[in-house]
Amino acid sequence: MMTACALATGTCIGRAEATGCNFEIQGEGRVAAVVDTRSLRLDDGREVKLAGIEVADKTKATAALTALLVGREVTLRGQDDTPDRYGRQPAYAFLEGSEKPVQSELLRQGLALASSEVADKDCATALMAAEAEARAARSGTWAEATVIKNAESPDDILAGIGRFTVVEGRVLSVRQAGATTYLNFGRNWTRDFAGELGPRDSRNPRALPRSFYGTICEFLT
Repeated sequence: MMTACALATGTCIGRAEATGCNFEIQGEGRVAAVVDTRSLRLDDGREVKLAGIEVADKTKATAALTALLVGREVTLRGQDDTPDRYGRQPAYAFLEGSEKPVQSELLRQGLALASSEVADKDCATALMAAEAEARAARSGTWAEATVIKNAESPDDILAGIGRFTVVEGRVLSVRQAGATTYLNFGRNWTRDFAGELGPRDSRNPRALPRSFYGTICEFLT
């Protein structure tokens, strides 16, 4: 069975973006280097993972981050500064004088996708709004006709294993299996695409729109 480990509606846009992701300050520093597409190193040795996004175009995203951040002071904001298993501090990085995080700029350029794992509603709304600008302008990855996969073509979706992928489709049924809620996009659950809802959304799955964007985190077979 194919299943996605996270899903996010494509309609959560509405509040002012400036209010989103402005969490408590977790630290400050000067960016010494961009380590990879979502990580940077400060001049005091700390490594930071940019929260709230998934990278769509690794080469261009790295180049954009390097041009935007290296040698500049940033303020780190977030709800939890507990390092991940690689020792990186998850945070939203704000350049001096900016009300919006660097993540928003990457989304606006179409070089990143908004993550479905953002728990704060205002922050998720802000990131989705920035992504929506890139979608409307067909910027970056959104210029590609194949960026959004069709739930009716599971073979195309399988090619996205291990990568953050956007899927669009119509929910045909909702099923509960123990503590897990599945949204079925096809009639054959052993072959067709199905989305697994997280705890927040599982409380009222039938209230979700019948046509929405989903994000594939992994497949189970």
